[in-house]
Amino acid sequence: MSGSIERTGASGGRGRPGRGERVADWADGRLGINTLAKSQMRKIFPDHWSFMFGEICLYSFLILILTGTYLTLFFEPSMAEVTYDGPYVPLKGLQVSRAFESTLEISLEVRGGLLIRQIHHWAALVFVAGMMVHMMRVFFTGAFRKPREVNWLFGWTLLMLAIITGLTGYSLPDDLLSGTGVRFAHGAILSIPVVGTYLAFFLFGGEFPGEDIVARFYPIHILLLPGIMLGLVVAHLILVFYHKHTQFAGPGKTEKNVVGAPFLPIYIAKAGGFFFLVFGVLAIMGAVASINPVWAIGPYRPDTVSTGAQPDWYLGFSEGLIRVMPAWEINIWGHTLALGVFIPFALFPLIMTAIAVYPFVEAWVTGDRREHHIADRPRNTPVRTGFGVAWLTLYFVLLIGGGNDIVATHFHLSINVITWFVRIAFFVAPVLAFVVTHRICLGLQRRDREKVLHGRETGTIKRLPHGEYVEIHEPLPQAELYRLTAHEQPQPYEIGPLVDANGVARKVPRSERLRSRLSRAMYGPKAQVPKATAEEYLAIQRGEGDHH
Repeated sequence: MSGSIERTGASGGRGRPGRGERVADWADGRLGINTLAKSQMRKIFPDHWSFMFGEICLYSFLILILTGTYLTLFFEPSMAEVTYDGPYVPLKGLQVSRAFESTLEISLEVRGGLLIRQIHHWAALVFVAGMMVHMMRVFFTGAFRKPREVNWLFGWTLLMLAIITGLTGYSLPDDLLSGTGVRFAHGAILSIPVVGTYLAFFLFGGEFPGEDIVARFYPIHILLLPGIMLGLVVAHLILVFYHKHTQFAGPGKTEKNVVGAPFLPIYIAKAGGFFFLVFGVLAIMGAVASINPVWAIGPYRPDTVSTGAQPDWYLGFSEGLIRVMPAWEINIWGHTLALGVFIPFALFPLIMTAIAVYPFVEAWVTGDRREHHIADRPRNTPVRTGFGVAWLTLYFVLLIGGGNDIVATHFHLSINVITWFVRIAFFVAPVLAFVVTHRICLGLQRRDREKVLHGRETGTIKRLPHGEYVEIHEPLPQAELYRLTAHEQPQPYEIGPLVDANGVARKVPRSERLRSRLSRAMYGPKAQVPKATAEEYLAIQRGEGDHH
């Protein structure tokens, strides 16, 4: 027998391994792909409808890259003036920028250009919308807690970059709508004290509108920001794999395991189908729903602003802040400060920063350093849920302010009335939303407690021998009982006695006093209804407790 070992081929005879097998062996010996695949391709993912929002974000981003690559083949980012001589007759003979002309060529002359352009625009809107809903799901369920704080910051950064990318993207066609948006951004930059004029000159290459803004926005939109976002998406997904996915409480689900389907083949098959479903829906939207028809809007002119000029919805927040702010100005040392623009311009990043740091603030208030892989039900954290609803309320109030002219014309209202409504609602509506949400959450907690102790109402009325009428309650299944009682109810942080055993007053830092107050607000008696205990449940079953 020779010293060499022959391998059996696929046909059953002896021979060398196939080319694909040799390549796989070569790669595995140098990169460890087989070991990595064995450990990661069987990763378990839980199944819940709310998890699909993150997938919509991912698929919309991929569609944006695909359609954006196609559009770059035909778009020219130049503000050089040309005379339009294309097929759209109403614009023939007008002086337009080359960027605007190439946008018309994509829309009206390139085969499939308008469809791809509209899919790209709709995908951008869906991408930001999906990201906001996904972040709200993470926020309301507490999925940002340790060890996922860094992933929360990645998602927040992606949202901010998506907003900026959207601003640079819809500014490229140089039509009247996008030019108005750029003018809005230019005015906001000018309002920055001391350095505003220098920043505006640097960005626009001189006085507005300049000749460089489209050429400068173009590489930022197609290369810089998408590259950073792609890196963040990859890092985000790696951390999801590393930390494992959160899951809602249920039988067999603990902080140390994940109950669901493996990544390969089940989850990846479902994800592939969902990708084509998202792509199909966006394609239908791009085919039947016109968006940003630049030929009807016309080229940008600095002296013209059309009625109803609105940014994309995700920038309506900042637009509303500036539209409803009083036109305040002050003069200091010979400099005019446009507070009516600068204060709203500064509020937007401040509010967004508060969202970014919230996980760290909550961790400081609670003092909780444990890892959390079970998602909260929003009703069981009334304060956090109230904050989230208050923020959404503020957003929609300012969205009304950003479209006050549209609301006024469509509903035949006074624009001044709408503006004053938004000014008042800016302070009142979030507070009301928080209070109402807080009470609703407490009411739902009480209902859950009643369901655990007394079961589900059946609607069947029974008359007892002594004449009393009672409704028959059906006991909940054990799985449902577990789901309703599996959550923790943390105790508020206490600073302890202010005087020690020797009668000497303790020095308690202000930060600890603040932490104690905030902790009582989040987890005190007024913030949570005690959940039903096993002792109470057994007492009811034995007929010893309250049968209400």
